[in-house]
This record gives sequence, structure tokens and C-alpha cells, in this order.
Amino acid sequence: MKSESISPVIPRPGLRRHAARALIVLACVFALAGCSTVKGWFGGGDSDKAKAKKAAEPAELVEFAPSATVSRLWSASAGKGEDRLGVRQAPVIADGRVYAAAVDGGVRAFDLQSGASVWHYDSDLRLSGGPGVGEGLVVVGGLKGEVIALDAATGSERWQAKVVSEVISAPAVGQGMVFVRSNDGRVTAFDAASGERRWFWTRELPTLTVRGNDAPVLGPGFVFVGNDDGTLAALSLTDGRQLWDVPVAQADGRTELDRMADVDGTPVLDGTVLYASSYKQSTLAIDAPSGRPIWGSEHGGSNRPALAIDKLVVSDRNGSVWGLDRSSGSASWEQPALARRDLSGVAVQGDYAVVGDFDGYLHWLRLDTGDFAARERAGRAAIKGAPVAADGILVVQNVDGDLTAWRVQ
Repeated sequence: MKSESISPVIPRPGLRRHAARALIVLACVFALAGCSTVKGWFGGGDSDKAKAKKAAEPAELVEFAPSATVSRLWSASAGKGEDRLGVRQAPVIADGRVYAAAVDGGVRAFDLQSGASVWHYDSDLRLSGGPGVGEGLVVVGGLKGEVIALDAATGSERWQAKVVSEVISAPAVGQGMVFVRSNDGRVTAFDAASGERRWFWTRELPTLTVRGNDAPVLGPGFVFVGNDDGTLAALSLTDGRQLWDVPVAQADGRTELDRMADVDGTPVLDGTVLYASSYKQSTLAIDAPSGRPIWGSEHGGSNRPALAIDKLVVSDRNGSVWGLDRSSGSASWEQPALARRDLSGVAVQGDYAVVGDFDGYLHWLRLDTGDFAARERAGRAAIKGAPVAADGILVVQNVDGDLTAWRVQ
């Protein structure tokens, strides 16, 4: 080996004591290198990192004995789906038909029982919001703010309109009007017959929000809108005046991330009681005419809740599904075994609550206990939009734009 000449380094007198102490510390560290406690002081060992990584992974699916039988009735395609756009497209069921839109592929109507195609509206527009159905119309929105109203019976175009921002939620249609929530926090009302704009209402957006929102909900003379700041507002249907607003969750915390409290799932109206849920894991029951809170729960999420006979069922951002007592908001049960599986909103099908997950699975939970009753895979793509159910049939759309219909016994 070739030797090199190295100039000696002579420390100043004041540094000798510090160097000696440093050598002692290093000797202790090397002597205790096998001690897990010392590893923890200096950033953790491999086992700690492995545990942390595993804790962040989606929960593995647990085995169970099915107590319900689920059968697939039909499959169809709505077109090219949303993929990673985060718009949570979902079908809608009305009058024995399933209406579905795709980002690329237009709008389609299918027979609910058989899945047979009824009509197809083809479009070059990238359709991201909807559909919404009512007043004999099927209404969809686009990524560039387009609003298109189609004849529900034939699929022929009735009218087109425009808003200033992308539309990624389903329009609400009823009482002679079409209500479009755009991604800039604005709600715009159009005449259902002509497409003429009647009014608009704007809510200022927080700095940071959850991607995606859902349709407003209509009551007699009211439009109820969940907002990205954690509030629920009631607007006058005729002119858009704000009649009241209440916080479903307080948008507080040290950081913008902590303050995220979006009310993104469509609220549920039952009679005069309105139920809304927030990303900040809270749910509120409200007297709809007055805006008076009836009860609050510390469980909730930004997805669409579902109403059963005696329960409100919500999925939270951690992957737990909760059955809340409708009269008090107290938790009747929790199903935590779907942790970190990025759950969809909830649908109720008979005696079961149904949610989809990131891996294309549908999970049927017993409404009385929250126990797993059945599981089926709709496909390999994620299910982001909430399933929908009518006439005993559940329909779900995944991010590839594929539709499947299911019956449970």
C-alpha cells in the first residue's frame, strides 16, 4: 500500500478537554451499539421503521363467515372514468333507470333491472360532475364549467350553460330549478326549463380543502349546502339569500391541515331533520327550517352519510364505519377493520350498510351490529363515489368508469 505523508494536527490547549469528552461519548455509543434504546436516541432502528411503515399501510382484509348472499346482476361501462381526478363520480337511480357520466364518454342511461342500454349522449367535453336527475332532466357538469341538461327519457340535449369554475359535484334538480355547486365555492341556480341563470351565492374558501364535493340537497323553499369551511348553509330557493348557517365542525387548529373541516358529502334530509358530516370527524343533526342543532357526534367524515330506519351510518377518514343512533347521535357500533382503506360514502341496502374501498371491494355490514355480512370485488379499480341503492338493487361506479349492480339476500 502506498503510504502518504500526513501533517500532524495539534489541538489548541482549550480543545483537548472537549476532544477527550467526545472520545468518551463515542466509546459509549459503540459499546452500546446493540442496545435498542441507544438506537432510538439516534433515529430508531430498522424494526421501528418497519413498524411505522406497517402502521401506515391499509388494513388487511379480515376473514369472516358470510351471513348474507350477494349476487352480481350486471356490469356495464359509462366510459373512461376519473382515474386520479378525485371527483368521486357516482351514478344516480330514478324511475327504474341508472344514469351515469364519465370524464370521457358522455352520459348513459341503463335499465336498473337488466343493465341494458337505454340511451347514450356522446360528448367531447370532459364531464366530471353528476349526473343529477329531476324535473324530467339529467344534468351534468364539466371540468371547464360546462352545465348540460338532457331529456331524461331520450338523452337529447335541452340546454347548455356555463359557470366560472369546474363542476365536480352532481347538480341538484327540483322545484323548477337546477342548482350547480362549482369548485370555487359558488352555488348557481338555473331555470330548469330554459337554462337561464336565476341567481348565485358564493362562500369564501379556506386556504386548504379536501378535494371533491357533493350535491346540495333540496327542501321545500330551501337549498342546503355543505361548505369547505365546516359549515352548513340554508339558502332561499327563490333568490339565494342565506337564511342561516351552522358549524358542523369548528375549523380550528395550529396548521391549515389541522383546520380542514369540509362538509363534502351531500347532507341527508328526513322530514324536517337534516344530517351533515364533516371531514373533521363530526356529525350534526339540525332542525332544517330554523338551523337549530339537535345533537352532535364526534364521529363523521367528508363522505356522503346514509340513513337507515334507526341509524345514520358514516365512514370516517381513518377507515372506521360508525352506526349512530338517529335520535341522539350516540355510537351504536363501530367497525374499525377497514382502517386506511380509503372508504367511499355509505349506502343502505335492506338490512345492510355498504361501503367501497381503494382496492375495488364492496363491504356489506349488518345495520344492527356493524359486523361484516358479505364482501365482493367490483373490479380492481378504486371506488370513490358512494354506492346508490333503489328497489333492492345496489349500483356502484369505480374510477375506471365501470358500473356493477348487486342484489343481497
